[in-house]
Amino acid sequence: MPSSATVLNDLFAQEPGRVERWSVEAGGIWFDWSKTHVTESLLGDGVARLERADFDDWRQRLVRGAIVNETEGRAAEHLAERGTGATESVALARALRGRMHGLVEAVNAGLLGEIRHIIHVGIGGSGLGPKLLVDALGRDGVRYAVWVVSNVDGCALKEAFAHCDPHHSLLVVASKTFTTIETMLNAASVLEWMEEAGVDDPHGRVVAVTADPDKALEWGVDETRVLPFTETVGGRYSLWSSIGFPVALALGWDAFEQLLDGAAAMDQHFIAADPARNAPVIAALIDRYYVEQAACQTRAVFAYDERLRFLPAYLQQLEMESNGKSVDHAGRPLMVPSAPITWGGVGTDAQHAVFQLLHQGRVMVPVEFLAVIEPGHDLDENHHLQLLSNCLAQASALMTGRVSDDPARAYAGNRPSVTILLDRLDPATLGALIAFYEHRTFVNAVLIGNNPFDQFGVEWGKQLARQIGDGGTGGMDASTVALAKRIGL
Repeated sequence: MPSSATVLNDLFAQEPGRVERWSVEAGGIWFDWSKTHVTESLLGDGVARLERADFDDWRQRLVRGAIVNETEGRAAEHLAERGTGATESVALARALRGRMHGLVEAVNAGLLGEIRHIIHVGIGGSGLGPKLLVDALGRDGVRYAVWVVSNVDGCALKEAFAHCDPHHSLLVVASKTFTTIETMLNAASVLEWMEEAGVDDPHGRVVAVTADPDKALEWGVDETRVLPFTETVGGRYSLWSSIGFPVALALGWDAFEQLLDGAAAMDQHFIAADPARNAPVIAALIDRYYVEQAACQTRAVFAYDERLRFLPAYLQQLEMESNGKSVDHAGRPLMVPSAPITWGGVGTDAQHAVFQLLHQGRVMVPVEFLAVIEPGHDLDENHHLQLLSNCLAQASALMTGRVSDDPARAYAGNRPSVTILLDRLDPATLGALIAFYEHRTFVNAVLIGNNPFDQFGVEWGKQLARQIGDGGTGGMDASTVALAKRIGL
């Protein structure tokens, strides 16, 4: 397996203050990188590389709302949703948030009927963010039951229908372009479900969340129930915008504001902290070490908290759609590897499924452990004790290993991990955590040299899907033609 010339156990012996040196607290979160191969030399080389890559300029362009998405000629203004950016962009975000707040209050007041269930249809960033947030923060009860439906497979909708009353449901259609095929088909099926149940004026139960309000109006949504967001907020960075409408409904407006505040706190840390104590910067430099020097092609994320079970899926889109590229800003082939594959699961379940490979497999996989100090339940405290004990034990075992005369029971150790501890899981800390991952992704992009804000790689498959769906396989490979024929397409 790939290995580092530096042994983790030796680093701890050589550096008595290693834990304190390689730990940072920001936004109510404790980051511990001491069990990675990070050294002062690695950090110094990384900071020098950032300087060569004009990191300060790229960061300022992001913060000011200047163009950073060069292939599409756009800024990336998700920070404006949290209060940082061009003055006019921050003002627009505030105004659109006020519009959303007004609609939240209208729903709460019963102006759209007696609503008990929210069916939110949206895919990618339009679905993953709301799904993560409502599941993570709504365990103690929500005002409305939210069902996020992203998959075009009708089984996904059928599950939502089984738990929702058509006479008391609100349909939220979230699509940046309001043309996303999967989303629009799902939305049409929800309306049909309502009509078949005898709901009066199903279109009156629709809220559109989009960057193209005209398309929503053409689809039949009343202007008062259209929640715009700006073109410069990308889908996988959009949960802070009107895409968060079901979150604000389910969790309450105060919780949504606290989410933004937590993200804003991490924004300020990212902008102001010295690179040697800057959490997203340090994380990205370590990412690059393992991808480029240790040839690690994957990175595993394990949440030791059931409330964060959807975080790995959220990060998969954020990281792999942003930095899964092959060319630089000038369109030249990248000279370094792009993003590793992000994968993961939930502890302690994952220990009994994939940790065998992590401990004794012939590949090195950097691991990220996430845990919350305060439990999310009032059951026997041993539940949380066992959970956190396992989290700490796995990280320690990966690093230290174990010598045995029986090769099958020997553990090589020297396997890196990061531990991220939240004091508690609340809107502010979760907002800060997600913002940390956004900034980490951005720093990686600067180091790689690619544009993290476009996603042309997903478009070609969509075009072919439309062609096949329209009954055309002309010019396609023989396997696809044969399979389409066998399916009956």
